[in-house]
Amino acid sequence: MTETTDQSLDDVLQIDIVSDVVCPWCIVGFKQLEQAIADTGISAAIKWHPFELNPDMADEGENLREHIMRKYGSTAEQSAAARDRLTAVGADLGFEFRFSDDMRMVNTFKAHQLIHWAGPEGKEHPLKMALFEAYFKDRKDLNDDAVLAEVATTVGLDREEALKVLEDGRFADTVRQEEAFWTGNGIQGVPAVIFERRHLITGAQGADNYASIIRQLVDGEAA
Repeated sequence: MTETTDQSLDDVLQIDIVSDVVCPWCIVGFKQLEQAIADTGISAAIKWHPFELNPDMADEGENLREHIMRKYGSTAEQSAAARDRLTAVGADLGFEFRFSDDMRMVNTFKAHQLIHWAGPEGKEHPLKMALFEAYFKDRKDLNDDAVLAEVATTVGLDREEALKVLEDGRFADTVRQEEAFWTGNGIQGVPAVIFERRHLITGAQGADNYASIIRQLVDGEAA
């Protein structure tokens, strides 16, 4: 995604985001950042990078609530409260979470390969957004080739080519290398937002905080 204003291209703020498409705080953080970009009126070029919350997840996935309780040691009540909070936060930002008791956590390596393929096609950002929505709103299995290919068609990508990309794994090594680059540079949790390739902010920080960070960066460059 590129936000444009009357500024010249030399003034475009580069924002790299390391995230996973099954990470609820990643879409929340992005929506907050998107609001901050609009509020500050700056131009921003956003580049997405892969991160897998659960790289060892089995193909069949795991019940989401049970997964969260096992992974983080939370109770059923705490899990329900967290879902309610996310649903409310998402609604305020214009994103709909539709959690259900039978929702599943899945492996996202294939999804990241598809996003990588979509980049040169100019569809990286639309596909990323469509995958967030497919998972959290439509509760789709993002480890399923047919599902991923169908999501790709919703942003104007070719279904048959998407299936070929997933079947032959042509971008698997590239995605693994990029994941290793970010984890090797200390990224252990997401969202991780890197401004101008040197200022790292982790977690969903809120629109006001993102706006403050952006203004400081722009003012600093101007000075």
